[in-house]
Amino acid sequence: MKYAIEAEGLVKRYGDKSALDGVDLAARTGSVLGVLGPNGAGKTTAVRVLATLARPDAGRALVGGYDVTRQAAKVRELIGLTGQYASVDEKLTGTQNLLLVGRLLGLSRPAARARAKELLARFGLEEAADRAASGYSGGMRRRLDLAVSLVSRPRILFLDEPTTGLDPHARGELWDVVRELTADGVTVLLTTQYLEEADQLADDLLVIDRGRVAASGTPAELKALAGGHRLDVRPLRAADLEKAETILGAKAADGVLSVPVHDLSVPPALLRDLDDAGIVLAEHALRLPSLDDVFLTLTGDHR
Repeated sequence: MKYAIEAEGLVKRYGDKSALDGVDLAARTGSVLGVLGPNGAGKTTAVRVLATLARPDAGRALVGGYDVTRQAAKVRELIGLTGQYASVDEKLTGTQNLLLVGRLLGLSRPAARARAKELLARFGLEEAADRAASGYSGGMRRRLDLAVSLVSRPRILFLDEPTTGLDPHARGELWDVVRELTADGVTVLLTTQYLEEADQLADDLLVIDRGRVAASGTPAELKALAGGHRLDVRPLRAADLEKAETILGAKAADGVLSVPVHDLSVPPALLRDLDDAGIVLAEHALRLPSLDDVFLTLTGDHR
């Protein structure tokens, strides 16, 4: 099967508001599809429809080859879901959370215990297995939540902003888990507000704005749409800002000047020009676009 997830013209309304307004998407089997967009763009609604938690008002979606509306039970047999907030029972231990889900899924006690032990080891939670989840750190709770979603060995996994609020170390741990899953052939649909996260993990990207697809493509293709690299410089002395603006042909924002770079031979020349003018820099960096750069380029600033 080429595509594990396919959707055409998905529409979902809440009252007179369209949370999804004709969304098309496709996730290749064994790949990561990153879905980007700001809060309220429709990312979570798309996940809920694809995971059979909400019925679309129009359009069609197939997950694992099954229609999410007419064959919802079949879809649920194939998928796992980790939402924006950890859904584990904090009064139960790590082991008990996993055993509970295993038993609810119909596993025998020995099978549920074996699966719990396997997942606790995989997610580095063995030492905390018999501690109440309320005592877990945010990263540990997130790992347990992801482990719970994998009890049934899903072939398709929905991750809805799974790293929001996590520190960089915990975020990196979750990234490693996603890489391991896709290496095993699992298809992942990942919603996120972090371009860095999507860039690290996603094979393909979809940008949603106000319930509509603003753009799609690989991370490199979307960054190219946002203008490629940028050179950011911050003069040490505020008095040098105006002179630096003249040299770089850019306006400062919060003391930082940002210049689009289409030729990587240009930044060294610009830095030499600043040095020749006696402008001392507090910092400078050549970077790829941030999510803000990509999103504002594709959709415009509509605050």
